[in-house]
Amino acid sequence: MRAEYDFSKGKRGAVIPQKGKTRISIFIDNTVLDGFRARAEKSGTGYQTMMNDALRKYLSETDQPVTERALRQILRQEMPDYLRGLTGGSTATARKRGAR
Repeated sequence: MRAEYDFSKGKRGAVIPQKGKTRISIFIDNTVLDGFRARAEKSGTGYQTMMNDALRKYLSETDQPVTERALRQILRQEMPDYLRGLTGGSTATARKRGAR
């Protein structure tokens, strides 16, 4: 062995990096972690894999554009309230007369 080693050009991190995954440290609520661990134990898989799958599913669902079906559903929910507001006061009467 040498008396001294030169680490001036050394890099921090894993010696063999994994492709496609990155090791991180995060804080998770204990109840959330316990829930994932319990579910993972029942299904026979790892809790970290299960958390990764849940995050991936969330991202895939939130990136979706608004579809015609979703837009129609939103309009069905919102239009009745909007139309009630138009017919329920002086605004509707003024509009019928052509006033602004």
